[in-house]
Amino acid sequence: MKQNLNLQTFIKESLIKDDPTAVVTLTNELEIINYSNAFLEEFNIEKYDLEGEKLLDVLTELPQEIIGYLYDALQGKPSSSEGEQFDINKGIHHWYKWKMSPWKKNEKEIGGVILVIEDITLKKREAELLLGALRVARIGGWELDLLKNKIYWTDITREIHETPADFEPDLASGINFYKEGYSRDTISKLVNDSIKTGAPWDVELQLVTYTNKEIWVRAKGEAQIINGECVRLFGTFQDIDQQKKRDIAYKKVSERLSVAKNAAKIGIWEYHINENSLTWDQTMYELYEIEESNFSGIYEAWKASVHPEDQERFQEEINQAIEGKKDFNTTFRVVWPSGEVRHIRAASVLQKNSAGDSYIMVGANWDITELIRTKLSLERSEESFQGAFQNSAVGMAIVGLDGKWIDVNDTICNSLGYTKKKLLSLSFQDITHPEDLHTDMSLLKEVVDGYRNSYTMEKKYFHAKGHLVYVILTVTAVKDIDGNLLHFISQIVDISSRIIAEDRLKKFLAITNHQNKSLLNFAHIVSHNLRSHSSNLSMLSNFLLEEKEEAEKKTIEKLIRDSSNSLNETVLHLNEVVQVKTTVVENLESIPLKEVLLQVKNSINGLIEKHQVICTMEIPDKLKVKAVSAYLESILLNLFTNSIRYKHPDRTPKLHIKAYMSGNQKVLSFSDNGMGIDLKKHENKIFGMYKTFHNHPEAKGIGLFITKNQVEAMNGRIEVESEVDKGTTFKVYFKID
Repeated sequence: MKQNLNLQTFIKESLIKDDPTAVVTLTNELEIINYSNAFLEEFNIEKYDLEGEKLLDVLTELPQEIIGYLYDALQGKPSSSEGEQFDINKGIHHWYKWKMSPWKKNEKEIGGVILVIEDITLKKREAELLLGALRVARIGGWELDLLKNKIYWTDITREIHETPADFEPDLASGINFYKEGYSRDTISKLVNDSIKTGAPWDVELQLVTYTNKEIWVRAKGEAQIINGECVRLFGTFQDIDQQKKRDIAYKKVSERLSVAKNAAKIGIWEYHINENSLTWDQTMYELYEIEESNFSGIYEAWKASVHPEDQERFQEEINQAIEGKKDFNTTFRVVWPSGEVRHIRAASVLQKNSAGDSYIMVGANWDITELIRTKLSLERSEESFQGAFQNSAVGMAIVGLDGKWIDVNDTICNSLGYTKKKLLSLSFQDITHPEDLHTDMSLLKEVVDGYRNSYTMEKKYFHAKGHLVYVILTVTAVKDIDGNLLHFISQIVDISSRIIAEDRLKKFLAITNHQNKSLLNFAHIVSHNLRSHSSNLSMLSNFLLEEKEEAEKKTIEKLIRDSSNSLNETVLHLNEVVQVKTTVVENLESIPLKEVLLQVKNSINGLIEKHQVICTMEIPDKLKVKAVSAYLESILLNLFTNSIRYKHPDRTPKLHIKAYMSGNQKVLSFSDNGMGIDLKKHENKIFGMYKTFHNHPEAKGIGLFITKNQVEAMNGRIEVESEVDKGTTFKVYFKID
């Protein structure tokens, strides 16, 4: 009893109340015997007198695990923890730090428990937040024990260095992570200086990680000096790679911008509205040709440099910008002290204070005098071009990349017969003759592809009335300053009159050549045939004069008469040829072909019936051909009689006559099943004079010759297809109406 009394007295008289830790003494029933004031503060207990109360009634949220440890302590098992986490209520965690020991009434009997307990939840959360912040900021810690030459790195520091988990750094390896050169030399010097003098450091350097990746880091370090000797270095280590690279990039951009600004002579200014003060950079003074020492730095000084004619507008635009009605984005003129007038472009942004009032304008000025002059020059050039374009005697057009006419002058409209409105609704492809379109498009593609800048060609357009317009076309590419194709300039010279004259000349030359050939052929015939007859008559006349016998004289006289008749027949044939060659083409008329065919057929019906010719015809009733009536009858009669004359002796003669259109020509064909002609042998002689191909008594070789000349005199042509023992087809092509 005396021992218990002494113990209680000891407890009461102890310094527990003033203990800075949260301590409480408990009985075997976990009733409170005594406690420190710090215990009340730790758990926010308002009741001051807790003696005799149950601990579990006072600390109602005490985790069951700690209660279990209390009961273990009553069994003589002390416990302690520097911090343990407990789930108090559905995911809400608390951290407790404790130390509990049993106290004894005597050597054998445990009287209760002495509990030192602290709720460290807030501290743990602050530590977690700090750790999280360090992770987000990529800040790691490090410490170098110089006495043991041992380095400690936090997990984040290891992550930054990208080292494996088992990597053990030391001073040398830590320094060697820095990039060789400036970074490694710098950190080595800073570490050595700090060891010698205790100087701290804070630098941004590059290091090469364990995986050989270059990054920027911020390294901070301090020294711990004991008795004048550095025993420890410690600090932080931060990954600033992204930020540093952004800063470097921003610096480069800023430097380039500064270079560009200076090169472009862009002046920067600030107008402090309330203070009525201006801040100009050096370029602004150059733009206004003002010495900085002569500039008062107020708005009125700036306005005074503006051209008098622009000052009112300048002031109005400044006011509108300050009032927030309109941005200050304008051009105006300034007058230099030398009197020279320059054009200035100005742009600015307005900044407002927290109350929403305008208080500063920040802007830029740059000289656009040369640009204005160039623009005026271009406008004059444009006016000059438009004048030349519209008034040119040559057809001119601006053509888009899609082939549409963008603009045309009156000359091209007059040449092609279209109104300007109608022509602008078309593309050049719409009115180009198909024969020329492929060439035109191919050359244009070479221009588009950059193989040439222009091309020239002769081509044909369709006039609005349908006839052809012949032109010389020159197309030139127009490009922008970057070399991109904008459109085409087309120059069109109408050469229709020249082409028509050339065509007429070609036709005249062709006719002349043909007539010359015909005359040469005719001269050859006259020379050959008449010479033969004259020689024969001369020879017979000499025989007659020398002959004495009457019987022989009569024979010679008969030969002279026969030769004279032959000469007469030759002269008649030559006369027919001359008639064909000299007949005027203008005498052509439109003649119903079927009607003339029937007339000619009826005129030789006796001959057709005699030879039992089977004649069939396919002639459209309304078909007409351009011809001379007498020539047409002669041609048809000759083709009829030739088919009968040269019939095959072993079969009934058949003749099929047909008229049809072939392309843009009218064709008349005579097809028979007669003896045929060997074209391989006689192809070049078919229509020659006195050329015969069969031993027929009536064959004289003049009919086809005259027929060919009659057809050609009417601007037509005749062709023959034939095969020996199978038959012959003659085709006559007539001039289109």
